Amino acid sequence: MGRDCDKFSRNQRIVGITKVLTETPNKVVNLNTFTEMFNAAKSTVSEDVVIVRETLEKLSVGKVETVSGAAGGIKFTVDISEEEKEKFEKKLCEIASEEDRVMVGDFLYVTDLIFNPNIIVPAAKILSSIFKDLDVDYVVTIETKGIPLAYEVAKNLGVQLVTVRNRNKVTEGASVYVNYISGTNKRIQTMSLSRKAMKKNSKCVFIDDFMRGGGTAKGIKELLSEFDSELLACGVLVDNNSEGQEKLMDNYISIIEFNGINQEGRAMVNPSDKRTL
Repeated sequence: MGRDCDKFSRNQRIVGITKVLTETPNKVVNLNTFTEMFNAAKSTVSEDVVIVRETLEKLSVGKVETVSGAAGGIKFTVDISEEEKEKFEKKLCEIASEEDRVMVGDFLYVTDLIFNPNIIVPAAKILSSIFKDLDVDYVVTIETKGIPLAYEVAKNLGVQLVTVRNRNKVTEGASVYVNYISGTNKRIQTMSLSRKAMKKNSKCVFIDDFMRGGGTAKGIKELLSEFDSELLACGVLVDNNSEGQEKLMDNYISIIEFNGINQEGRAMVNPSDKRTL
């Protein structure tokens, strides 16, 4: 990208480095990438990286780590401050407890939230900041409402998203099937995943929009075992505790909790206690 005649100021180099790192989170970028991009000495780029690192960490946007070795360089990981987490969780609870969100059967309507970038992006940052040290190979979700959140988490972790289907499609080829009990209606359902969708012996996290009893997560764990793969943890936007039932999965985190309906007919929603693995 850089040509002999190109000259970049320090400010321009810092903007460029920041853009490359934040658009490729959890990926190692060799310093030679920047020396060639800006036609600059490695010592100059190293000084620029220090400024980028200090600025991003001060703003609680993320961390820039140095990776040693022949294939080393620098790597950006997404982060979010405790203050931002608490502010977002409080805002999300207020939205989720708005009037008219309670549906027939005491279901909580969250469809508009899980397709809202202003909700999904910060929610994904919270989950990603917890999962970033797990050495994840894939983020797994089940169609369809969990896809937006799962995609953002996968992007932040720098890994591929795998979507499990509720029904088989001819275009998926040979697939693995697992029966599971849905926490929503307590019915036996089937999930499937193409044998081409992921490599065996992989480490995964499962992301979904809503957890009731944990039946879906348990089904995902069983499905992954058919690929000789491991489910490291689960992350959900809303944890339903309204029925007080014991979860079939315990290794999960959530952002907010739905604790039933109050006398005014509004949802009782609070920041979750399940914030660490």
